[in-house]
Amino acid sequence: MPVPTSVRPRNHSGRGVGLGLALLSAVAFGGSGVAAKPLIEAGLDPLHVVWLRVAGAALVMLPLAVRHRGLLSRRPGLLAGFGLLAVAGVQACYFAAISRIPVGVALLVEYLAPALVLGWVRFVQRRPVTRAAAVGVVLAVGGLACVVEVWSGLRFDLLGLLLALGAACCQVGYFVLSDQGSDAEEAPDPLGVIAYGLLIGASVLTVVARPWSMDWSVLAGSAEMDGTPVAAFVLLGWIVLVATVIAYVTGVVSVRRLSPQVAGVVGCLEAVIATVLAWVLLGEHLSAPQIAGGVVVLTGAFIAQSSAPAKGSGKPVAAGGPERELSTPGTTA
Repeated sequence: MPVPTSVRPRNHSGRGVGLGLALLSAVAFGGSGVAAKPLIEAGLDPLHVVWLRVAGAALVMLPLAVRHRGLLSRRPGLLAGFGLLAVAGVQACYFAAISRIPVGVALLVEYLAPALVLGWVRFVQRRPVTRAAAVGVVLAVGGLACVVEVWSGLRFDLLGLLLALGAACCQVGYFVLSDQGSDAEEAPDPLGVIAYGLLIGASVLTVVARPWSMDWSVLAGSAEMDGTPVAAFVLLGWIVLVATVIAYVTGVVSVRRLSPQVAGVVGCLEAVIATVLAWVLLGEHLSAPQIAGGVVVLTGAFIAQSSAPAKGSGKPVAAGGPERELSTPGTTA
């Protein structure tokens, strides 16, 4: 049945806004590692930087948490999962990883998330996946081998790679939880979910990071970005306001306007943005094989995510759980 003319502009406009928000989220998330690494190198523990990021963002979002306090009784599981996985888990693993390996490499490892999801769906749930999605997984894994230069005998720090892989595992839950209930009549407000996710994440990280042992004097000084001094509080402000509050809000809202897989494909740009920023601002140059491998990883992630069938189509799953397709964000951290 033809769509009424009066509805078409709103649909097209809504999709355009969604794509714009997804792109803004990718840019905001992509700058987090570049701002955080100088603080870590200046003397802050990675967990302390994560705590500052999440606790600061939680304070900014506190009014929204009060406004949506009804979510605590209606969707406690969703809020707990978002706080533990999409906030605390991703951020802690990612920041710990970039303290040991380059920012670009850590993000590219995170883009194994589509492969992890598909492997779980195929071998644990024993559900079929599309051939295109399987090809995407093979490309992503092969590209990762080039990124870490396996022929050099695992050139990068093994613990750093494992931490980045942990971030990928937690990242799988980001878009899943962001999309939870989006088709329901009383879908939870995404801003409320983010606000409580940050509060829960901050509470968990307070116990783990023990901020009372942090060297607070570092924040009063400066940190170096490839030899250029930058005020530490400026970097922290960027991490809290842009790379966390704006990044999460635009990311989750874009999923609601688009879909997990479409927003995830746009989110692939996060790795490109982060790698370029790390190259320019931190002097973290990648070799030609690593760049080629990164392109292959992103191509594989793109294929794996964009090949997901529409909900309710009955076709083989490209990535997802029993009720919906899963996708991975560009959310890092």
